[in-house]
Amino acid sequence: MSALIIPKGYKSLLDLRETELGIENIKDFFQKNLSAELRLRRVTAPLFVLKGTGLNDDLNGVERAVTFPIKALDDQKAEVVHSLAKWKRTILADYGIERGYGIYTDMNAIRADEDLDNIHSLYVDQWDWEATIGQEDRNVEYLEAIVKRIYAVIRRTEFVVYERFPQIKPVLPEEIHIISAEKLLELYPDKTPHERENLIAKKYGAVFIEGIGGPLKNGEPHDGRAPDYDDWTTPNSKGEFGLNGDIIVWNNTIERSFELSSMGIRVDKEALLRQLKLRGLEERKNLYFHKRLLNDELPLSIGGGIGQSRLCMFFLRKAHIGEIQSSIWPEDQRACCAKNNIPLI
Repeated sequence: MSALIIPKGYKSLLDLRETELGIENIKDFFQKNLSAELRLRRVTAPLFVLKGTGLNDDLNGVERAVTFPIKALDDQKAEVVHSLAKWKRTILADYGIERGYGIYTDMNAIRADEDLDNIHSLYVDQWDWEATIGQEDRNVEYLEAIVKRIYAVIRRTEFVVYERFPQIKPVLPEEIHIISAEKLLELYPDKTPHERENLIAKKYGAVFIEGIGGPLKNGEPHDGRAPDYDDWTTPNSKGEFGLNGDIIVWNNTIERSFELSSMGIRVDKEALLRQLKLRGLEERKNLYFHKRLLNDELPLSIGGGIGQSRLCMFFLRKAHIGEIQSSIWPEDQRACCAKNNIPLI
């Protein structure tokens, strides 16, 4: 059984009916406010894409996509998406989305290689969003401005939950703390990346960790990132590298750091070629997505994913993501949760 966190004396603040109402309220309010805040148009998203196009998210490069043959296409293979990080950028181009505007969608995915625990599931649901930017926007200051706007929507949503369920008190700080992965390593040089996230999230309540994907001064990345969507190698005005990061909060229920969003300014042609070379994946230049980018057919953009079940789990103070979404869990994990008042759907 994967490692589970069992909060001592845990009891859900909401029953099953209230939980379902809470999920509905959170999802309705958040997506409407995110759309208004970032000027995003809703679009319809695919559940799967053709294998070999370069459109699927490769995550850390080792996770296997769920694959199936398509009878009507002579058994050509399709892959269930991991996320829509690259697909969204093609939609910006195809829909002619102007600078300062963007798209968002309900993304549903299956990650068959996921380790199953309190916050990881086989089923992934998130709001994937992407917005067109200009060359002058490709800087860390623009990134941080967008982070603060997203965080404002997160805090407004927390207050709406409190209005509906007064027993759930707001806990998020007024401002999100911003720190680079490099500075975080300097603060806690003897800690692992996860331990560093725990320490900084507990200290500030909400943090944005910048520059995730490239090696730090200790020679290791804070976390893995694919080479062909987030830009994690471009120098920024702080004398560091990377134009991306994660929004992380402190989760009091399970007493650990809790990632809500991974996002960033996307690669331009130079960053794409540089990052493909660093990862030894230069053959990807011939894939559909990569050729469109290198041929100047895709706009510069910023984007990310915001976990729907993660947000609901945090706002409703749940101990397990299985209290929010219906998925498959090992029998011993289900039994352990039932024994400790954690009702999995």
